[in-house]
Amino acid sequence: MICTAVDVVYSHKKQRQERVIAEQANGLDEQTVRWIENWLNGQAQGVVISSTKSSRTSTSPGQAYPQQVAHDTKLGGVADTPESRVAIQRDLNSLEEWADRNLMKFNEEKCKVLPLGRNNPRHQVMLGDTQLESSLARKDLGVLVDTKLNMSQKVNSNLGCVRQSIASRLREVILPLYSVLVRPHLEYCVQFWAPQYKRNMDILERVQQRTTKMLKRLRHLAYEERLRELELFSLEKRRLGGILSMYINT
Repeated sequence: MICTAVDVVYSHKKQRQERVIAEQANGLDEQTVRWIENWLNGQAQGVVISSTKSSRTSTSPGQAYPQQVAHDTKLGGVADTPESRVAIQRDLNSLEEWADRNLMKFNEEKCKVLPLGRNNPRHQVMLGDTQLESSLARKDLGVLVDTKLNMSQKVNSNLGCVRQSIASRLREVILPLYSVLVRPHLEYCVQFWAPQYKRNMDILERVQQRTTKMLKRLRHLAYEERLRELELFSLEKRRLGGILSMYINT
């Protein structure tokens, strides 16, 4: 639990950005846009930073203007003083002005505020004339995060589906299904949401425990022995390895 009050504003732009709007935003008429499209079609482009070059990628029709933009934007800041609240509102106003200049609209119903930290005053945050509602939990990078930064909701696997739909309990059948359908849900963005409390670690580990216990020949063994027989690491060790690899590669 973080001690400092923090507000995170999740804004959601309307997905449909019409071609005519993009043309007007760039000050181009339709004939000019079509000419640029035809010229770009079949060309290759790349990026050069200092002396490093990226691979070249062929362009395709429609890349001459922005047809669609990312419609989810996250804005946050410390919110424990009136001054910091004003700063968050000022940044949100700037974001709204930028969207207006580019002829984009926000979907106010999907824009929410996630208040974090102890004794968060839950200041009112406005998007234009609309007061944004507070949310108890929001999905961030595919992970459901609540106001207490409790991410135990991440445990949402397909193990039950595998258990009910697959009659075989052979290692050659169960382990590939677990590796493809179940474990990725437990490790997606693990560097971001890795549990800090033992009870949450145990909840995750029990998923793999139940999986290894599905194998008839290993049911009588302890969990650690089943892992050795299957040449698997515990999920806790895999999370640690993922976090260490992130720091090594940066």
